[in-house]
Amino acid sequence: MTHVLLDARPSALAEHESPAAFARHVGAILSVELRKMVRDPTDLFTRAIQPLLWLLVFGQVFTRTRAIPTGAVSYLDFLAPGVLAQSVLFTAIFYGIAVIWERDLGIVHKLLVSPSSRVALVIGKAIAAGTRTLTQAVIIIGLSAVLGVRLRLDPLSFLGVAVAVVLGGALFSTFSFLIACLVKTRERFMGIGQVLTMPLFFASNAIYPLAMMPPWLRAVAEYNPLTYLVDVLRTLMVQGAGGTTGVAPDLGILALVFIAFTLIAARLFPGIVR
Repeated sequence: MTHVLLDARPSALAEHESPAAFARHVGAILSVELRKMVRDPTDLFTRAIQPLLWLLVFGQVFTRTRAIPTGAVSYLDFLAPGVLAQSVLFTAIFYGIAVIWERDLGIVHKLLVSPSSRVALVIGKAIAAGTRTLTQAVIIIGLSAVLGVRLRLDPLSFLGVAVAVVLGGALFSTFSFLIACLVKTRERFMGIGQVLTMPLFFASNAIYPLAMMPPWLRAVAEYNPLTYLVDVLRTLMVQGAGGTTGVAPDLGILALVFIAFTLIAARLFPGIVR
């Protein structure tokens, strides 16, 4: 990271950097962020408590009551991918507060005058945030196996789940990054983060099928990125639980939203220091 920060050229001048330089700058940011995670992994495990309660309590109870129709799979099988998607969302959506801390410490000022483009800075942080969520995936998939969820155990399915989790984490962390650039204070950010997480979760197919929703809520869910993350995870994780959209379309939609959020966040990034 040091060699990236030595050059004091404004990152705005680096928008035409070569692909090799772009990859190097993304890798430098990613390396720094991952080292932070290794030094303090407690946050990853504490954030796993809430999803575990959803599986152990909510999932077990509603599996017995059979109140929600889930087709050929049990409710617990249906719920497990939704809980994983929830964990990805809740872990990533508060990632933006770290950017505000870095602004207060003067780190953001150094990043903005580095030779890295703003897009590379945002993508490096987003991939790091997405990688953090893999720990949640390991914990939740392990518990799902213990509880008897009919998981797909082939390597390609696990690889697909990992890709979807990282992409989902990157998407929601970039959304969080964008919000941080707009609100600029920790207090406002925490308030907005709390307001956004539950509507995003409940206005998705994480805990009930789209077919059960009233028309207005289903229309909202169809524009909710979390819906497509749940759909692809459900297809890849659980035997017999085919999604409604398809793996390629789900990943394509998530990728497009991630790109859009990245471009907006990169444009807003310098404003966080004003």
